[in-house]
Amino acid sequence: MGNHISNSTNQQNGNAVKLIEETISNNCVVIFSKTSCPYCTMAKEAFDNINVNYKAIELDQLENGSHLQSALHEMTGARTVPRVFVNGTCIGGGTETKKLNQEGKLLQLVQQCNLTSTQS
Repeated sequence: MGNHISNSTNQQNGNAVKLIEETISNNCVVIFSKTSCPYCTMAKEAFDNINVNYKAIELDQLENGSHLQSALHEMTGARTVPRVFVNGTCIGGGTETKKLNQEGKLLQLVQQCNLTSTQS
């Protein structure tokens, strides 16, 4: 009986990983976020400041949000939100995103994404 539960959880996490990977591959910038999180707001503002569109996935508004957060933890090594992906790569959370923006590197990362999509 215990195996059934873990298999079900493994399947849910597997589905969550697939969903995350599909979302990341279909969008240049993805922010896995929670609506009440100040660091999530910080990350979104960094992209707003450079006029870059992003796909925000609000984990606290999704029925499977906890599974997505667990899958993000497995994928990135961090359970905290936000988890910010640019061009398929996790760049970290709110603090890292803000720092990259302040250093002028965030827009460069986004532009690489645009180059990749126009070349394929």
